[in-house]
Amino acid sequence: MKLIAYDIRDDERPYAEAWAKEHNVDVTLLSDQLTDKTVEKAKGYDGINAYQQLPYTAGVFEKMNEYGIKYISLRNIGTDNVDIPALKKAGVRLTNVPSYSPEAIAELEMAGLMMLLRRMPEFRTKIAQGNFSWKPDIARELQTLTVGIIGTGRIGRAAYKIYHEGFGAKVIGYDVYKNPELDAQGIYVDDVNDLFKQADIVTLHAPATKENYHTVNADTLAEMKDGSYIINTARGDLLDSQALLDSVKSGKTAGAFLDVEENEVGIFNNKFSSLDEVAKKNPVLVDMIKQENIIVTPHVAFYTHTAVKNMVDDSFDALNSMVTTGKADTEVKFD
Repeated sequence: MKLIAYDIRDDERPYAEAWAKEHNVDVTLLSDQLTDKTVEKAKGYDGINAYQQLPYTAGVFEKMNEYGIKYISLRNIGTDNVDIPALKKAGVRLTNVPSYSPEAIAELEMAGLMMLLRRMPEFRTKIAQGNFSWKPDIARELQTLTVGIIGTGRIGRAAYKIYHEGFGAKVIGYDVYKNPELDAQGIYVDDVNDLFKQADIVTLHAPATKENYHTVNADTLAEMKDGSYIINTARGDLLDSQALLDSVKSGKTAGAFLDVEENEVGIFNNKFSSLDEVAKKNPVLVDMIKQENIIVTPHVAFYTHTAVKNMVDDSFDALNSMVTTGKADTEVKFD
């Protein structure tokens, strides 16, 4: 068996090499992203392993079909950048890693929120200027607030555990597919608009679908309480960046923590000479970064040793299973 992996980062390489040695499989590790051109390097291999923000295009799947490669395994959960009709037409089957570390995402979310609630950005700015005074930056306690979770899958449930069991916050939730355990606790609202109206903090954990596009927008932000907070560690398209920026600038929204952004591709996980250079690509993102009460991280909520190892191991396990048996528990079925 010969497998080829694309866009392998330095932090992934040791885990991939260890997996190949343990399973006695010939694995080629590339730093290239998977494109219409680089897919040519996969000729002669039995399966492809990949993880990237760039689209997986029709050209990629056409070449896979031409080369007789039937399987691709993603080292992440999201498939929103996959040309699904082209994948199906080419007869390619796909696996993902549905759960590599929900706790990693929930932990970073909590860290970002606590920085906002305890006014850490303001105090850092003041202290850097030699100002050690308290006022006017008095904080809020999470135990006194209502958290609204949109999407109660693995990550949403990990967040619920921290909010409710760890900090004693009241939690309400909205999901088309209710979790039986959470439903038994009575956390769900039937209408997402009710969640926006009731919550002091809204955190997004829903998939990026057409139905979920801009779940947070000017209208939903206007429905929220004055001084509320937004958190997005899920998918950038769930939130209208300009609408959030306007709401924060107006004082309606107290702050936001964003680990994703709707136009992040080509920016996050890249290095620029200055923010001015980034502004040429995404001026709204840069404007948000310059707001003291909007904290932005570059899609790193998953980025822990535990999660990276799980992403590598689980994706290669699935690809190995597909090639040898024609099936895997994590195959994604597209209707």
